[in-house]
Amino acid sequence: MWKAVNIALFLCAAGCGLFWFGQAVLRRAAYIRLGQKEDRVPFARDRLRDWAGHVFGHKRLLRDPRSGAMHLAIFYGFIVVQFGALDIVVKGLFGVRLPLPAYDWFVLSQEVTVVVILAAVLYAAYRRYAEKLARLKRGWKPSVVLFFIGSLMASVLLTSAFERIWKSEPFSPLAPIASVLAAGMDGFIGKAAGEALYYAAWWIHLLILLAFLVYVPQSKHLHLLTAPVNLALGRREPGKLRTLDLEDEGAETFGTGAIEQFTRKQLLDLYACVECGRCTNVCPAAGTGKLLSPMHLIVKLRDHLTEKGAAVTSKRPWVPSFVFRGGGDHASVFRPRDPADRAGWQGSGVTDITPTMGWQKDGWVRPKSAAAGSGEAELVPIASAKLIGDVVTEEELWACTTCRNCEEQCPVGNEHVDKLIDMRRYLVLTEGMLPAGGARALHNIERQGNPWGISRGDRTKWLDDLDGIRVPTVREEPDFDYLLFVGSMGSYDNRTRKVTIALVKLLAHAGVRFAILGAEEKNSGDTPRRMGNELLFRECCEANIALFRKYNVRKIVTACPHTYNAMKREYPEFGLEAEVVHHTELLARLLREGKLSPSHPVEERTTYHDSCYLGRYNGEYDAPRAILRAIPGLRLAEMERSGANAMCCGAGGGLMWQEETAGKRVNVARVEQALAVAPTVIASACPYCLTMMEDGTKLADTEGVAARDVAELLAASVFGPPRIDG
Repeated sequence: MWKAVNIALFLCAAGCGLFWFGQAVLRRAAYIRLGQKEDRVPFARDRLRDWAGHVFGHKRLLRDPRSGAMHLAIFYGFIVVQFGALDIVVKGLFGVRLPLPAYDWFVLSQEVTVVVILAAVLYAAYRRYAEKLARLKRGWKPSVVLFFIGSLMASVLLTSAFERIWKSEPFSPLAPIASVLAAGMDGFIGKAAGEALYYAAWWIHLLILLAFLVYVPQSKHLHLLTAPVNLALGRREPGKLRTLDLEDEGAETFGTGAIEQFTRKQLLDLYACVECGRCTNVCPAAGTGKLLSPMHLIVKLRDHLTEKGAAVTSKRPWVPSFVFRGGGDHASVFRPRDPADRAGWQGSGVTDITPTMGWQKDGWVRPKSAAAGSGEAELVPIASAKLIGDVVTEEELWACTTCRNCEEQCPVGNEHVDKLIDMRRYLVLTEGMLPAGGARALHNIERQGNPWGISRGDRTKWLDDLDGIRVPTVREEPDFDYLLFVGSMGSYDNRTRKVTIALVKLLAHAGVRFAILGAEEKNSGDTPRRMGNELLFRECCEANIALFRKYNVRKIVTACPHTYNAMKREYPEFGLEAEVVHHTELLARLLREGKLSPSHPVEERTTYHDSCYLGRYNGEYDAPRAILRAIPGLRLAEMERSGANAMCCGAGGGLMWQEETAGKRVNVARVEQALAVAPTVIASACPYCLTMMEDGTKLADTEGVAARDVAELLAASVFGPPRIDG
């Protein structure tokens, strides 16, 4: 009779748990389906190994070896203990164990795995609450999963120990922990009590397991289901932006001004976030006191999607409903950046979990006035809450440098930058709003083809400083191999002109047949696109492609990584058929082929600053370093943050043309990182980076430290100028 009752209760509990789990998952899937359809090809054969490396190998998590080892222990440990959980369920229901060969060794493997998981859980708690890593949240919510896992593991050991007491099993070296626990309790617990406690522990284990199952899809741990899918659907070309249909006559808006205007993949990102803080930890904006935090951006968008999805679909996100009668548990409130200004929000009864504003059970909480410390808030109905303004502030949108380090560090493959760009597009194309500096730069590009508004006729003035070297235009030399796309910085900026001249001398010395467009050259359109003006980008792109076709351009070389990225990865979508190389790639090849011989020593201790658009966007880290290592006398010293983890200079995403007023200047922070290795030269391979590094050295009040492009250093070794002075 007891067995029948036990089985019936088990079926009822398991059925409820599975039903609520399914409800929570399906409702969030319905919220994701509110987004726009987008063609993404999952599990492409050439990416399967990389996907498996991220999902099963924890490649990005292992960049922090201790954290990676902890997660691997829990991940694989949980897989192993599920076989033990099945064994526990079968024994509790039918009184028989699983028919496994070498069962005693199976029991030992379970105990060892439980100990490993418990150790990992304790270490996770230590890192969060004792070591207090800045990127990790603290409070009761992050500890819920530690409680679940720890309790599950403890119930496994107690169930085994009480079973040994009940069945009077002797000490076994293949069940050492359960045997020790049983021996410690055997003196005051008899067989009958052992049986009762066994079933009590069995039910505790089952209920915790089912509660954890229901909890997972309603928490950040939904990533256990969504992360593998998210990684499989990741862009084949990281950082590539979605193309807008600007010819859609029925479109009332362009860009993303409402949560449902994101694509379904973008919304899937929100439920894949594990809130580990790795993105915010490397963000140049967050690290220098700006309002933007990539992690909080995703969390706020996720909460907004959950609440708006519930309103649109009429399906509450939280189950079982009798537990959440009061509403959702994702309440949040405006929090001023200055802790001193938070006093007005203390005791308001609203949970302080995000850095701006958020959902309460009846709507969206936002500050009633602009005064950050007033303590007054107003509740905005869900239907009227604005994505830009109420959920995400304009200050956050314009703080992003589009460096993609957040995406590079994300273990679940979230794409942050395209969301910010899509919201910028809405502001610029639909609302006509953007910062004054950016608006001026885009107006000048539209009017004169460069951000300063200098006359188009002055684009070739740099040729006057070439000391007799002839640089033909494509009209004058139609049989050229490479088109040298000089770009606006290389043509107009006095400092970057020196890089252009050094590059031209090197190409001429190596016998490369190249030509320029001269006064016909247009802006590449990268700045308009990153600032959200897709229309202006399209005009620049199409005009350049028309010129390339007119002059039969087959190969393009440029010293600007932003131009390089736009032409190599974005122009082909609009018809470009040409090979695009960065000047460091071409120079490195010329060195390998022996066409350039750096023979003059350059006695400098040099550190190299990686350009985001050359490195993280296009994976080129080796060519600039190969050039520097080929220069005699030059000693290369790497910064702590270099390569894929290099910090941005602060100029990307159109920020080159805007004033930086909040917090510390990004370029100063980066220069300080460079100065930690005591260089005499900070090398770069980008005109924006060069400008920011040079300005940063001045603002940091350094002496004897110069900023140079890689091409300038190579030219110094090939042609033998005097020692470079700061």
